[in-house]
Amino acid sequence: MELHATPRGKPKSKTVLPAEGKSATRAVIVRPVVNAVSILRYLAQTGTPERAADIARHLSINSSTCFNILRTLVAEDVVDFNPLSKTYSAGLGLARLVEQLVTRGQRIELASPLMHDLAAEFGVTVTLWRRLGTDRIVLIRSESSPTNLHINMPTGQRLPILMGASGRLFTGRLGLDDEQIREAFEQIRWARPISFDSYLAEVNLARRRGWASDDGYFANGVLAIAAPVCDPSGNIAFTVSTVMIRGDRDEAQVETLGEAVRDLGHRLESILF
Repeated sequence: MELHATPRGKPKSKTVLPAEGKSATRAVIVRPVVNAVSILRYLAQTGTPERAADIARHLSINSSTCFNILRTLVAEDVVDFNPLSKTYSAGLGLARLVEQLVTRGQRIELASPLMHDLAAEFGVTVTLWRRLGTDRIVLIRSESSPTNLHINMPTGQRLPILMGASGRLFTGRLGLDDEQIREAFEQIRWARPISFDSYLAEVNLARRRGWASDDGYFANGVLAIAAPVCDPSGNIAFTVSTVMIRGDRDEAQVETLGEAVRDLGHRLESILF
């Protein structure tokens, strides 16, 4: 992860922090998945029904492997099969998946102005994180303050789900016991030391007040404040977070900002779901 503090009129200073997500996760290539994606892409691009043998030859996939993947895709309703012509084509289920993805993207676009307004009002950077499986979160949107000094955070970075201000929110909702939390906690590389008891106390505080903070433990010199964005079932699907230079605000100002972030989280729920 890279954070940039950019004073107006001065050269950009750049601080490179350890990419926790990148170092902890190595890419694993699963060949059947690659083949399935290749088949879907091919059918979508051609736009015409194709026989299994032709698909296998065009994509250089073993014919029996290609046939089995096609049968699976048909069963999952993302590929259609015509028993008369023995051909396959992109199915309605695939179109529905794309439609859902576009709709989510449009909703995130609608969330951006609200995030930008908060960034401008408080002079902070506002970020939106999405839960990714059971152990990661990914940054999907970032809105920087138009002030002279701000922090830039590139989208796409991934972090352990227990890390940072967002991590304190998830920890309180994952249903883990203290020993399970401790085991995951000890795997995280913090920018500055924090004891497990202190971390757990901050998790409990976040549960009571509806927002969480990380005072320089996630990144040196950075204060982060986060609030949950819950789905209709009450599960945390996203978190909205603000990042700023540590020490710029007193306790009362941090409290005020925390409540504003919590309110923004509630407003985003009506947009994202």
